[in-house]
Amino acid sequence: MILAVCGGKGGVGKSTVSLNLARELDAVVVDGDLTTPDLPWGRGPDLHDVLAGRASPIDAVERVGTVDVLPCGRTLAGARAADLERITDVVGPLDRRHSWVVLDCPAGLGADVGYQLFSADAAVLVTAPTRAGLVNALRTRQLARQLETPIVSAVLNKTTGDEVIRDRLERTIGAPTVPVERDADVARAQRTWQPVRDTAPDSPAVDAFETVAETITDAERDLKERRRRGAARSAGRRHRPH
Repeated sequence: MILAVCGGKGGVGKSTVSLNLARELDAVVVDGDLTTPDLPWGRGPDLHDVLAGRASPIDAVERVGTVDVLPCGRTLAGARAADLERITDVVGPLDRRHSWVVLDCPAGLGADVGYQLFSADAAVLVTAPTRAGLVNALRTRQLARQLETPIVSAVLNKTTGDEVIRDRLERTIGAPTVPVERDADVARAQRTWQPVRDTAPDSPAVDAFETVAETITDAERDLKERRRRGAARSAGRRHRPH
């Protein structure tokens, strides 16, 4: 299953959520931000190379600690040469190799986000507990709806435990919303680009990311069941006598 982690505003922690969800789901995470990537990278081929046709997505995946990562390149020339319309050619082989693919989408609502949302089976929306964050969350939800990509969970990141904002976001998005409180353990893990589970397993953030992962896996079962029923209905209509 391909999961897009998105959010209209930059700086809300999409990459942190993506990395930690990849750890919880045992997924490969793809850094889909062509111009300002955040996830760790090595010396091998990267997403720029894959989108330009110079490398296969399977060969570009590298193990970083406990997580498989397909990193993005760091050069402006590489970003300009990359053809993001080919993102489905990237995630398709990864989806066949791995049970889960997590797409760490860039900020904003541009075509680069749209291509990645369109290629995903479902999405997780990440936002911060601010008015601007909620407004951008609503815009991202609208884009996902236009592309018919269901939002299966929302993450209210860097919160201070305000239940009112969480409830408002959950009503606005129409998906289970999990708060991740502002936590020094998360900040320390982020500085070394490691999942919190590996650096501070007793942190409340670990429980929060685990809850998001459980929500996603439950939604995956529901999505598969709906598709199965839809396929069965379509087959029935094709074979119905005139």
